[in-house]
Formats: sequence, structure tokens, C-alpha cells
Amino acid sequence: MRIFDPEVLLRDYEQLGFSKQELALWNRLVGHTHGIILVTGPTGSGKTTTLYSTLKRLATPEINLCTVEDPIEQIEPAFNQMQVQANIGLDFASGIRTLLRQDPDIIMVGEIRDLETAEMAVQASLTGHLVISTLHTNNAPAAVTRLLDIGVPGYLIQQTVLGIMAQRLIRVLCKHCKAAVATDENQWRALVAPFKVAPPKQLYKAVGCKECRNTGFAGRVGIYEIFENSPALEKLIVEGCDTALLQKQAIKEGMRPLRLSGAEKVAAGITTIDEILRVAPERIEF
Repeated sequence: MRIFDPEVLLRDYEQLGFSKQELALWNRLVGHTHGIILVTGPTGSGKTTTLYSTLKRLATPEINLCTVEDPIEQIEPAFNQMQVQANIGLDFASGIRTLLRQDPDIIMVGEIRDLETAEMAVQASLTGHLVISTLHTNNAPAAVTRLLDIGVPGYLIQQTVLGIMAQRLIRVLCKHCKAAVATDENQWRALVAPFKVAPPKQLYKAVGCKECRNTGFAGRVGIYEIFENSPALEKLIVEGCDTALLQKQAIKEGMRPLRLSGAEKVAAGITTIDEILRVAPERIEF
């Protein structure tokens, strides 16, 4: 069972944890009129909250926004929502096919799980619709590899995918009891390697008090990695290259990996290095 608080599910971008740079890039991606945008991450990484918060802002009276979900996480009057029902043959692919007859501007697909759903999402984007969906991958470039693995041709990915955002949720230090500590430069370098980022003068550690039930943490925010398609990346996609090459090229073009997004939160005193390493254990390869 999943229980959602509506006030948590629809939040401001700043409350979600977007930095100014990440927010500007995300707004640029969702501002397109057609194409595919993917949000990736494991179960429980905050994808649903990000999607609903984004769609709520896009759903103006002039925009016909339709969703195909499994299940519908929250009833939202501003959307036209459809529930997947496998027992009557209504899956994501047939749901998209049905919605295309309703002249939507934006389609949100709960998850791309198979080739048929991916093909319908591609068809919808090629015919002038903005498609937003999710995938389960560890990082943003890996979503391209996942689409190739399920059978989507590279040239179609190159033509339709605008960008991919990977995300994780990190715990926020309790503001009532967090304590300043000296920066461990070795631990900091291990977090940001191979990048050279100057360590902050001080960090903070979890302590624990009555306000946070002695956990040292209160609430969660996201860290993000946003992959924006480009001519150089499109060339690699058509060639069917692996995730590592895509990641290296994306970083060269300015993509900030999850760990760097997390390091920014650490430097701001929002969380700890150990928390970032817990949710993003993969080292940055560059």
C-alpha cells in the first residue's frame, strides 16, 4: 500500500530540492511542445511527486493534459486521468492509443515497461505531443540504453527524447539539533571525485532531539541529474553506444551527476556526505 499526503505530492520546485540551475534546465525541457521527457530512479525516489508537481503547473485551461497511470496516485481535476486495467486489455500502450483520439497537448505515461508502450510514446511525440514518463534506471544516460535494450531504434530515440532526469531522495538534517563539524577533506574528495570542487569550511552532522525523534533528520528533498539531448549525444545514440560513453559526453556538455548535486546540498548544510553516499553509491566515471 502506498499512502500519499496531497500537500506533499504537489510541492513547489524549491521544496523538491531543485537548484536554480537544475530548475532552469527542467523548465526548459518541459516547455517544449513535443518530444519525450523521462524521469528515472528506483522505487521510492520521488518520481511521482516530481511528475505531479510538474504537471500541475503545466495544466492550464488552454492545455489538454491526459494521463495513463497504474494506479492513479491522486485524483486531479486539472488532468484527464485514465487507469490501466489489465483484465480488460487496457494497458499503457492501448491507453496512449485511446488518448491520441482526444487531441491531447501533453500525455503522462505512468511507466514505459515494454516495446509496445515505448513505440506508442514515440508515435505520440512524433505527431506533435509532449510525452512525460518514467523508467527504472540508476542514472539518466542509462535510460537511453534501456530504450535500446527493449528494442527502440536509436534513430527514433535521437529524434524524440528531449531529456532525462534521474533523481534520489535524501534526508534533511534537523534544523533544531544539527551540529557544525570540521570538513574531512579526504571524505569530500571521495564524494566529488574525479571533479575538483573546493571543500566548504564546515559541514554539519546529525545529532538527534525531540523535534526529530532522535534521528537527527527531518524531511527529505531530491538530488537530480539532468541529461539534455544534443547533436553530439544524438550521434552516439544512433551509433548505439553504451551508458559510460553517453555519461562522459553528457558530463562534458555540462550534466551534473547525482553526487555533485548532493555535494551542493552538503555544502549548504542541508545533509551529510554519508547520506549522499548512501543514496548514490556509484562513483562518477569521467
